[in-house]
Amino acid sequence: MKYPGQFSFHVAKRNNKPYQRQAASIPLISLPLSLSLTLQMDMISENENECDVTNLPVVSKKLPKQHFKVCFCFKRIFKHRIYEPPEDIKKLFERYSENGTMTVEHLQRFLIEVQEESNASKDSAQAIFNSLKHLNVFPRKGLSFEAFYRYLLSDRNSAIRRVVHQDMQAPLAHYFIFTSHNSYLTGNQLSSDCSEVPIIAALKKGVKVIELDLWPNDREDGVEVRHGGTLTRPVELIKCLKAIKDNAFSVSDYPVVITFEDHLTPDLQSIVAQMVTKTFGELLYRSESHLKEFPSPESLKKKILISTKPPKELHEASSSAKDETWNVNGEHEEVASHDRDDPTGEENAVPQYKNLIAIHAGKPKGGKDIWAIDPNKVRRLSLSEQELEDAVYTRGTDIVRFTQKNLLRVYPKGLRFDSSNYDPMLGWMHGAQMVAFNMQGYGKYLWIMQGMFRANGGCGYVKKPDFLLEVTPSDEVFDPANNIPPIQKILKVKVYLGEGWHSDFRHTHFDRFSPPDFFVRVGIDGVPDDKVMEQTKAIEDEWLPVWNEEFEFKLRVPELAILRIEILEYDTSGKHDFGGQTCLPVSELRTGIRVIPLHNKKGDKYYSTKLLMRFEFLPAN
Repeated sequence: MKYPGQFSFHVAKRNNKPYQRQAASIPLISLPLSLSLTLQMDMISENENECDVTNLPVVSKKLPKQHFKVCFCFKRIFKHRIYEPPEDIKKLFERYSENGTMTVEHLQRFLIEVQEESNASKDSAQAIFNSLKHLNVFPRKGLSFEAFYRYLLSDRNSAIRRVVHQDMQAPLAHYFIFTSHNSYLTGNQLSSDCSEVPIIAALKKGVKVIELDLWPNDREDGVEVRHGGTLTRPVELIKCLKAIKDNAFSVSDYPVVITFEDHLTPDLQSIVAQMVTKTFGELLYRSESHLKEFPSPESLKKKILISTKPPKELHEASSSAKDETWNVNGEHEEVASHDRDDPTGEENAVPQYKNLIAIHAGKPKGGKDIWAIDPNKVRRLSLSEQELEDAVYTRGTDIVRFTQKNLLRVYPKGLRFDSSNYDPMLGWMHGAQMVAFNMQGYGKYLWIMQGMFRANGGCGYVKKPDFLLEVTPSDEVFDPANNIPPIQKILKVKVYLGEGWHSDFRHTHFDRFSPPDFFVRVGIDGVPDDKVMEQTKAIEDEWLPVWNEEFEFKLRVPELAILRIEILEYDTSGKHDFGGQTCLPVSELRTGIRVIPLHNKKGDKYYSTKLLMRFEFLPAN
């Protein structure tokens, strides 16, 4: 990042040859005695009007001159170099083309040998040809270098598959499920509005578990959704239910689970039962008896499931009217009424409400071990992140065994008033299916969560690794504390270049006085032994940075590894500006040269900003 008075300019290049630095007299201010101040800068083009980005081939992309004001009367003027594709890509085109033209047969060979798409056919190569025919760089007989490069930077060349490809016939307990916490909140946990809008947004991002806290309204003749014991403003339950019905299957047809945190009297439970039945109709999944095994996502397509446990009648224990309590450590904890040891709850519930429940929640009756497994029925258990952290020290393998058949939901601790999130990896390492997140927040952990659920076509269900589901002949299960294997494979990552910031950001967004100085942080999040972050050098004063840097990451548990990519704009103060991010499941990465679309802090995809990278898996030895 440059500041007033720092006038340094890099040497422009074309065809990898530096231009001769030329002096350009640019009057910055007219003074008496006809004095003028000039700066020396790189001259790339004498005609600033020739830089229409939209009409240029990608291989010669450049930007117009950029003017940055310094103080009130001085200007710094930057002209940008023309960047060319990396040498790797030039050489590959030469290898898989003839006389400057890549035929369908050439492209098919490239897909098989370089991109390692073993099933690539002439038809798939022809489909790529057809997708590029509208470009004015597409010759009749095949792809020119410009067209080939356009393909590499297009959405067709994505780094992960966009189709559901995992086995969807296993029980629900065999999947990680995209889960939101307090799904109705628009902001912080204490005073923000409750609304159906964040529910809609979550469902449209692929979330498949929605949480609703049900409370009597002020007149106690209806039901509203709010965060109990806080100043959050409520929303009507019916609005939330209609929003779920209209958007439940906008991303995929796989089932949506609604978890009720129930604080209602039997009369209001009856109202809820009628409301739910009328709203969802045939979409509602009902079970005639307590399930011995959960159905599969495939068998539950286009179905909505209710998960809760009816609470005691509120008049029996007035202290249960508020199920949001402060623990001995001063933490505000979510103590769900359906997770209490409640021997009378289901008997006191109205039959219509009880019949809604597809996934029964709660702890075993009679003070039994919460990790006890009932061979005749399955259930859902909820723990706070802190409770899980405490439990894994002594009950790690019991948790893994429990989650092979039953569902475990983990939710943020109550002190996260700002709707921040926690590291989901601890839950996933122990098989927790529903790691619930505040979707209205942002930050590294939310990005990791979004990265995990880009797997399997982004359908909201990701098959758990086999090692979390296996039982040995000696009746042993995976032990996350002691069974971490040696290095299984090495992921080789090359960061070529990036583009698109000039389209998605104002030219002074990153720096008031010069173009941005981007660098890339890239690394792995996963089990503790796999976690690492590296970074490229910063490229100064460049909207179209070219890094050409390579990294290797050793992976012990690649099934749970998430590739983290973050672009920052260098600042000498150390407070670097955010320039985009994405997270990708390592197990789903497609090898070869791939385009990586970038996202903002909320996880929304930028329109133009992207990276070009290469991925390769190497054996551990």
